[in-house]
Amino acid sequence: MGWKGMIDEDAKQLLHYVKNTHFLDSAGKTMFFDENGNPPAIYDVVNWQLTEREQVAYVTVGHFNSSSPKSYELIVNDSQIVWNQGSTQIPKSICTESCLPGYRKALRERQPVCCYDCIPCSYGEISNLSDSMECMKCPDEKWSNNRRDQCIAKVVEFLSFEDVLGSTLSALAIFSSTIPSIILITFIKYKNTPVVKANNRELSYLLLITLKSCFLSALIFIGQPTKVACLLSQATFGISFALCVSCVLAKTIMVIIAFKATVPNTNLRKWVGSNLARLIVFFCTGVQVTQCIIWLWTSPPLLEQNIQSSADKIILQCTEGSTVSFWCVIGYMGLLAILSFVIAFLGRQLPHSFNEAKYITFSMLVFGSVWLSFIPAYLSTRGKYMVAVEIFAILSSSAGLVICIFFPKWYIILVRPDMNSKCSLMGKRIHN
Repeated sequence: MGWKGMIDEDAKQLLHYVKNTHFLDSAGKTMFFDENGNPPAIYDVVNWQLTEREQVAYVTVGHFNSSSPKSYELIVNDSQIVWNQGSTQIPKSICTESCLPGYRKALRERQPVCCYDCIPCSYGEISNLSDSMECMKCPDEKWSNNRRDQCIAKVVEFLSFEDVLGSTLSALAIFSSTIPSIILITFIKYKNTPVVKANNRELSYLLLITLKSCFLSALIFIGQPTKVACLLSQATFGISFALCVSCVLAKTIMVIIAFKATVPNTNLRKWVGSNLARLIVFFCTGVQVTQCIIWLWTSPPLLEQNIQSSADKIILQCTEGSTVSFWCVIGYMGLLAILSFVIAFLGRQLPHSFNEAKYITFSMLVFGSVWLSFIPAYLSTRGKYMVAVEIFAILSSSAGLVICIFFPKWYIILVRPDMNSKCSLMGKRIHN
């Protein structure tokens, strides 16, 4: 072994003894060496502070000792530190606090990048991290919560039975449907009295049954829309009202024919009877049924999730399918109502104290007013309120027909039975 080998071997032995050496220095502190042969690092943390005399004082505010446990290596007393300009508060390295989730950073013009404004995310956008530079847009089926830090599912809106509006309209429809039933029972009980026999009992029965179905058809529009409900609602409503107004038109024509047939040498006697009334009702209703079949076959109403009308809601609604077909159905009802009104108006001056043409005229005025008001209201609303407008028009127009056509007869039957005679209806008095 050469002299160099001997020196290396001696150095290793010496290092072994040095690493395990502990002694006290002149200050009384324990000295030792770590595994790398380094002495312990022990430092004081000194803060330069200006005194009242503008002199620099060196104040020890902490210390560092590498021989201490890791959590105690560095100890600093923050309350003893005096920062620039004599402040004891820790200075900030930025101009603005961190932007919380729900906000985005917008840099200030002509200022350092650490200076920015925290701007809330817009409706429908979120930021779920602090100091986000941009906000993320929520998917179409979701919307931002109030804090703008999370996308939540949109509220699904439709006219339900649980809503105050839906429950009120449904209760009103059910209650209203009982009135034609009560009147029908009364008419059947007093079917042989002059008031019931006047102007075709069969048409009166059919009209009352149809009015009941018109009231109940409003219930199809309430509740969560489905494909079947969308197909049935508009068609049921259109056919029911066409049948209803066709009955009114037939009654009006039969009233005119019945009065004119009393004139001598007239050919109208052969038309007096139920066959003509049936033919009118069948033909007028058949036209509407044909329109509805074509509508449902070519471009039927469909279930739609409307996300455009309201940003934070998904509106479940039935589309009209073919808008032309929808307004043709409404327009045909209006045409029948106008014909009934014109014919009844021309016959309002006919003799007899009980002239049904007068009441039909009033009923068609109410019916037309309701549906003329319906058009602008329907076009200006969206969602469940559009459905509510249509239901209100159905209930109002049906109630107008019941009140104007049948309440006068019902009043005579129940309250004024003395008027329920042929002589009273003919405007004659019996002399003793």
